[in-house]
Amino acid sequence: MRWLIPDVVEQEVGALAGELSLHPLAAKVLLHRGYRTPEAAAAFLSDRLADLPDPFRMKGMTGAVERLTRALRQREKVTLYGDYDVDGVSSTSLLYLFLKELGLTAATYIPHRLDEGYGLNLGAVERIAADGTRVLVTLDCGITSVAEIARAKELGLDVVVVDHHTVPPTLPPAVAVLNPHQPGCEYPTKVLCAAGVAFNLCMGLRKRLREDGFFATRKEPNLKSLMDLVALATVADVVPLTGANRILVAHGLQELSQGRRPGIRALKEVAGMDPDATVTAGQVGFRLGPRINAAGRLHDASLGQQLLCSESLESARALAGVLDRANAERQGIESGILTQALAQAESLGDVRGFVLYDEGWHPGVIGIVASRVVERFYRPTVMVGVKDGIGKGSARSIEAFHLFDALNGCGDLFLRFGGHKHAAGLTIEADRLPAFREAFERIAAQRLSPEDLIPRCKVDAVVRPGDLDATAVESLQRLGPFGQGNPEPVLVLRHQVARPRVLPAKSGGGAGHLKLALLDAPEVDAIGFGMADRVSLVEGPVDLAFQAGFDTFRGQRRLSLRLKDVRQAA
Repeated sequence: MRWLIPDVVEQEVGALAGELSLHPLAAKVLLHRGYRTPEAAAAFLSDRLADLPDPFRMKGMTGAVERLTRALRQREKVTLYGDYDVDGVSSTSLLYLFLKELGLTAATYIPHRLDEGYGLNLGAVERIAADGTRVLVTLDCGITSVAEIARAKELGLDVVVVDHHTVPPTLPPAVAVLNPHQPGCEYPTKVLCAAGVAFNLCMGLRKRLREDGFFATRKEPNLKSLMDLVALATVADVVPLTGANRILVAHGLQELSQGRRPGIRALKEVAGMDPDATVTAGQVGFRLGPRINAAGRLHDASLGQQLLCSESLESARALAGVLDRANAERQGIESGILTQALAQAESLGDVRGFVLYDEGWHPGVIGIVASRVVERFYRPTVMVGVKDGIGKGSARSIEAFHLFDALNGCGDLFLRFGGHKHAAGLTIEADRLPAFREAFERIAAQRLSPEDLIPRCKVDAVVRPGDLDATAVESLQRLGPFGQGNPEPVLVLRHQVARPRVLPAKSGGGAGHLKLALLDAPEVDAIGFGMADRVSLVEGPVDLAFQAGFDTFRGQRRLSLRLKDVRQAA
């Protein structure tokens, strides 16, 4: 890795720490991340619900609220059409539960990934219209569905689009489009996931109904109780945890920790988590989210929505068990495809972008495999599974490469495609795959320099062993929740002498782990997972890049360093 070490002015650190009563280490991290004034740092640190932006700053909100208010008062049938991933399932569940509290039980429709593919499709639109629906709300899809929404309009449907993907030049003919990326939208946090947009719709609808006196004779919904679904989607969809997202996730994690929703409680149980324990963003991303995603990847995504909307713990446990088994099945399929994909990537030689494809690769897991290939080679990667002459692909990228723009440069080769900077999906005829590989490799070669292909380790602060105590590390935790856009701080210790041990991998395969006892800080544990092959570096002084936290062993809390990189001391 290439370490990026910040320059810090100690006087600025002291001034910010004093103004906000912060530990100097937390102040140093905030300064490095661009929060250079007390006002900017305080705004970042705030997690008050009162600091959420006014939902009516979002373009299209007035139209969406007015149409749903009319549907509510006139008892019109509403159908919620969600995507099959965690964001789509969560946003569909969120709006369904909110409308139900208002007295409107909406129908829901989540397409089958393998049979129907991503987004709104004409067959579904015609079935929904024939069922008597008057208002169709798309969630985590719809922004590119110009033809499908035009057909819906012909059939007498009013469509409200709730989406967050890249906005095309031509918007669909919906009665309202909610997407912070659309031109003219004044909502300040542009990088909401669909559940974040849906939550703003609920805020706007509740506000309008309150003004109209709707709650004079009925209980007003508590939106905070729905924030567990927003946090689940926001973390799983890997959007930046800044601005409104940070506030939503901070409160949503509290709701997830309390586990009052039967579906969340059951999901925590099958994921091996204490149902009453504190939930971190990492646990959402690696334990809860994948189990909901597994249903949509392999089977029926509506199972995830049924789980999140379940009213009894008994039924929730049965559904959670199905999702857990689907996740185990997904892991097995993923492992086999990863082995093949890594071998194929190796065979392509020194290219700056990969297009990998094969007959029979399961389209439900190739996105995860693409992420693994990126982790291994640090190259933008497109994975395509081919069946019956049609390839369905998922793509993942690196920081310096805008994936959607690159695919747009090959757009004439696809049947359809969509996405954003770091992730995308596509459908392509199989006989066009060689041409696509050639075009993608050419675009990657033009846009990526050799330096872009070196993974970067962004260091937040260089510290001394004496700086690392419980108070300092607890001050860093105040900067959370951590995730995309707000990563856990990375610190560096220079010129350390350490006694190494190699620990075997628990599974019995793969690289073991490197555990270090630091002579300058004997009370601190340092471990590098999968870094056993670095043990020879520790024969002399080393520089360590790490994240600091706590481990509990036999009831005793101990400071622990999770190594990001190890190199011989400069």
